[in-house]
Amino acid sequence: MIGCLRNSRWLPLHVLLGVVFLSGLCTAALNSVAYQWNFDAVWGYREKLLTGWGVTIGLAVASLFLSTFFGLLCALMRRSQWMPFRASAIVYTELIRSTPLLVQILLLYYGVAQAVGLNNRYVAGVVILSLFAGAYISEIIRAGIEGIPRTQIESARSLGFTPVQTYRFVILPQALRQILPPMTGQFISLIKDSSLLMIIGVQEFTQSAREVNSYTYSTLESYLPLALGYLFLTLPLSILAHGLEKRMRYGS
Repeated sequence: MIGCLRNSRWLPLHVLLGVVFLSGLCTAALNSVAYQWNFDAVWGYREKLLTGWGVTIGLAVASLFLSTFFGLLCALMRRSQWMPFRASAIVYTELIRSTPLLVQILLLYYGVAQAVGLNNRYVAGVVILSLFAGAYISEIIRAGIEGIPRTQIESARSLGFTPVQTYRFVILPQALRQILPPMTGQFISLIKDSSLLMIIGVQEFTQSAREVNSYTYSTLESYLPLALGYLFLTLPLSILAHGLEKRMRYGS
């Protein structure tokens, strides 16, 4: 029985059963609430919700790539032999991780972005989110790199690999296998953190749901599509990461 549960062929069935169970549980809980459901008013604003969802997708995709670049660059700077690089990376990661994202959005947009002439709130929002997530990603990548045995690096050097070749062919492929689960969690958090960009006027998914709620006074009907929309964004990412993790599961 345990072997069957571990067999990947049964995984879709297990996921389906889990979804059915949770759906039934949520339905029973909502039906027990004395609330008259009315989705007619919210349905009239479906285009607004879909537009906000599309904006969230664009923000998330751009932030995922840019934050990964920032994180990798900062992780390599932390391992640099040049002290100014290491000091800059340490100050960046500690400053970002020690302050709330909400405060960073306000200060970086109304302070730094306006000072340098970056008035596009969508571009500024992507950069701010990427800087925030990049600090956490850098520590994840650094932990994965430092988890590689020292003998692997010494073996690469004995074969005549340059530092770039050592990272490209030896360190990063092994580190990727270790950092994939925490990176997935960070990416999912980044997608949900994009909702905070509404405080600088970004018309993303959460802001659209809030406006629909203010128009219709249908709170649950407005925010239930919001929850489902974020679920449809984060669940495929988790499934993709799980598949990549299985493909990279090889013997050390």
